[in-house]
Amino acid sequence: MNPRNIAATLFAAQDLRITEQSLGPLSPGMVRVRFGAGSICGSDLHYFRHGRTGDFVVSSPLILGHEIAGEIVETNGPANGLKVGDRVAVNPSRFCGACAYCREGRPNLCQNIYFMGSASKIPHMQGGFASLFDATPQQCVRVPANVPFASLALAEPLSIGLHAIARAGKVAGAHLAIVGAGPIGLFTLLAAKSAGAAATMLIDIAAAPLNFAKKLGADRVVDISGGEGELNRLVQENPVDVAFEISGTPAGLAVALRTVKRGGTVVQVGNQPAGEVPFPANLVMSKELDLKGVFRCGYEYQTAVDLIASGKVEVTGIITGRRPLAEAPEAFQLALDRSQSVKVVLTAE
Repeated sequence: MNPRNIAATLFAAQDLRITEQSLGPLSPGMVRVRFGAGSICGSDLHYFRHGRTGDFVVSSPLILGHEIAGEIVETNGPANGLKVGDRVAVNPSRFCGACAYCREGRPNLCQNIYFMGSASKIPHMQGGFASLFDATPQQCVRVPANVPFASLALAEPLSIGLHAIARAGKVAGAHLAIVGAGPIGLFTLLAAKSAGAAATMLIDIAAAPLNFAKKLGADRVVDISGGEGELNRLVQENPVDVAFEISGTPAGLAVALRTVKRGGTVVQVGNQPAGEVPFPANLVMSKELDLKGVFRCGYEYQTAVDLIASGKVEVTGIITGRRPLAEAPEAFQLALDRSQSVKVVLTAE
């Protein structure tokens, strides 16, 4: 008898339902994972609110979720040392390993990549907000049984922060500004502190996430909802070497370009609105800035899992709410409320 599977399935903007689907036999070379925990990402929220994130548009029912962890319940064929009962963090990226980008060490740019819970390809690759889901053994990172599923679910957003830091270049001893104090901004803060940044400044237009950034160790937080006067004063006193744009807004990108010093680096992490967006491009020229992009992560996922499993980076402090998978629609509504939510995690029960 085939197992039954409940899943948080998006049919259209604002139409997220808990569906029940039959799982067929496990395909050769795959492993089946029982859902342990999953974290709601900003891109999940974009899909939920708008039926799209950036240029990726939902055109058929899509099971959301790519920040996930669980337990191996079945294998079919060689499983890279994995066995039933292993606790794993699951990398949502399925790289081909053979294209030019994979061979040069940039698998996040893989020409044939599939990403869980994403509408980037048609048919869409289904996500991991499901009581059971399938993955390749290469996607699964085994961890000790005492590492909580909720912590492991945060490996993927931490890996984005680590990749952003890697793209920035040398940050040890540098002064950093992070525009956008949402979850990825906070994970970038943790990654920056782990990499030895001399000073970190979080910039946002909402007080609640900035207060959270203080608790996580940001050296300064700046609320620019009333203007950029204080921010300008601070950067005159302590020039910013690298600015990270994580808000996903044209206004945020403009703030990053204005804030960074001449000859500095701006790293765009946030997913800007679809199509062309206005931004003060002449600042890139007149300040001779390096403008770099960040798309998901490369091999930093393994590093993120290792940092969490070893306790070197504590991530559970970012969690502000937990809801069972069966209550995913309500959990998404909670996650949308920035006044009370930073990171909402779905659990098996």
